Amino acid sequence: MDAERLSRALARIAHQIVERRRDAEGLVLVGVRTRGVPLARRLARLVAEAGAPPPPVGALDITLYRDDLTTVAPQPVLRGTEIPGSIDGRTVVLVDDVLYTGRTVRAALDEIIDFGRPARIKLAVLVDRGHRELPICPDYVGQMITTTRDESVQVLLQEDDGADRVLLLEKAPEGRPRRPAKKKRGRRA
Repeated sequence: MDAERLSRALARIAHQIVERRRDAEGLVLVGVRTRGVPLARRLARLVAEAGAPPPPVGALDITLYRDDLTTVAPQPVLRGTEIPGSIDGRTVVLVDDVLYTGRTVRAALDEIIDFGRPARIKLAVLVDRGHRELPICPDYVGQMITTTRDESVQVLLQEDDGADRVLLLEKAPEGRPRRPAKKKRGRRA
């Protein structure tokens, strides 16, 4: 997925949020760190450009809510959670870059509930790659990308990486760097 397709996908998500949300004033966008945060900021700008009030944007660090915390790193880095005001009675849209097993979203749900009782929680993802392990279904999807479990999806964003791209990578043998996945008919990232 190149920069133009990524921008179109985000614009489509923003328009869907506005169309499905009559009371846009009760909307809060919360990005899951790391790449969900700049995506949430972009979506907030696009929602405002679509004619709705600009929603506040927060950031969620799910590190301590992960079910694989002990396997991630011996000393996990905490980046902090920032929720813009009360979320009680509001519609929270969780924003993440890639939806895979659903475990990140489960951790995000656990954490967001610790901050209050939203009226509803919706999920927006740039890429849905399938292979769910938990019953999680996104409300807004930029693009579905069919993958194997031996592949990964890497999102690069201008804010963090200097470019907007989505890459499909295949796992390399132990100790070797990942490489772009071989192109298969009908499959594009």
